[in-house]
Amino acid sequence: MEVSPLTIDGTHIRLEPLAKSHSDALYAAAADGELWNSKVTSVPGSLQATAEYIDDALSGQAQGRFLPFAIIRKTSGTVVGTTRYRAIERAHRRLEIGSTWLATSAQRTVVNTEAKFLLLKHAFEVLGCLRVEFLTDVLNEGSRKAILRLGAKQEGILRYHMVMPGGRQRDSVCYSIVSPEWPEVKAGLEAKLRQSREIT
Repeated sequence: MEVSPLTIDGTHIRLEPLAKSHSDALYAAAADGELWNSKVTSVPGSLQATAEYIDDALSGQAQGRFLPFAIIRKTSGTVVGTTRYRAIERAHRRLEIGSTWLATSAQRTVVNTEAKFLLLKHAFEVLGCLRVEFLTDVLNEGSRKAILRLGAKQEGILRYHMVMPGGRQRDSVCYSIVSPEWPEVKAGLEAKLRQSREIT
């Protein structure tokens, strides 16, 4: 399973390898809605923190643990968020899609659905994954509903899984899609994309 930086082009968005040059634009996306105030998502709250966030992502990429992307709105070329492959297990042909956050103006649009569709399609059809996982904070009801809408199945709760900024012990909900389910999930996502509100 060869996981390496690439650009994945969609209809409304483009996923391109996250780079230091995205720092200012990614911070602007975080500032759209002051996402750093969220209690259930870790989002950088300053230009310096954004640069450090990207450095950490690129360090994980160099170690083979992450493959981070900037999410680009194609109509304007604007960075509207970020996402990544993580927990990459080549021998077992599985990975996680996570660390996704979007500017407030890009939420409840086609962006998240298409980003997940592009990542899932590449994972199953190009990388040959057998399993794709999603983890989210048990308190993040919006994310939990969004993951279920993708067609993923909830598997369980990992208790005291992470320590959040501020010290809260986070329980994480684990979801997955496995390769035999992908054709049905793909058809469902394609139908959703046809019906989704386009980015304005």
